[in-house]
Amino acid sequence: MHRTTLGNFELTIVSDGTYFLDGGTLFGVVPKIMWSKKVTADEQNRVTVGLNALLIRTGKKNILIETGIGNKLSDKLLRIYGQPARLLDNLHTAGVAPENIDIVINTHLHFDHCGWNTVRCGDRIVATFPNATYYAQRGEWQHGRLQLERDAISYISPNYDPVIESGQMVLLNGDHEILPGIAVKLFPGHTANMQAVVVTSGGQTACYISDLIPTSAHLDLTWVTGVDLFPLTSIESRKQYYAQAIPERWLTVFTHDDQTPWGYVERGERGRLGLAKLT
Repeated sequence: MHRTTLGNFELTIVSDGTYFLDGGTLFGVVPKIMWSKKVTADEQNRVTVGLNALLIRTGKKNILIETGIGNKLSDKLLRIYGQPARLLDNLHTAGVAPENIDIVINTHLHFDHCGWNTVRCGDRIVATFPNATYYAQRGEWQHGRLQLERDAISYISPNYDPVIESGQMVLLNGDHEILPGIAVKLFPGHTANMQAVVVTSGGQTACYISDLIPTSAHLDLTWVTGVDLFPLTSIESRKQYYAQAIPERWLTVFTHDDQTPWGYVERGERGRLGLAKLT
């Protein structure tokens, strides 16, 4: 289990496991001959993708960023993706019960980022983290409700509507400070309202950048995923992120990297982007 300290905070990667994703979906228009130098695909062109959630312990609050796929996928999606459902086990290993989570932040509402927001309880669907306040962007929720042909499969309303209806989920309108040292900032591109989570303590900063840079193989400005709704906007958002994160040495947390969940993005010779892994 990956763990580090950031000022007065403790950061722990708690995975919901791994699943398979088509290489073309993950790397978009980047030719396979290029991306296959960084990751290996199986005979069906699938690559292994992580489901990294981030647990932040401030000493006063327990914050969980993202909740993975969860355990409510339909039979159809189960056949496509599988359902690892390891998050609660890994939280237990980290010494945290669902009742101990105070805040849950979803960067966006695709099913592989908010699945454990809720669980089935008999014929009801209820909050997995009963004492938590959940946060997501209002625009993200409104987009998911449209069920557009392009991305309807990504939005599964039982993952979030029950906690909105119960009053547990707060829908934000743009950048917002959740509590001292924990803030969300919009980085559109993957979706129009995707937010990153910026964590600051003791003069140090980490950022859960979500699907803006899903893995350490996606550092190049143009290596955006095939499911980014606004790929040109993703490129501009990455420029904005690197302009601050590189000189200020932010720890970047990758949501879908099953091998390297975090590291420091650096510029090397000729401005080439690379990663200094956290030791």
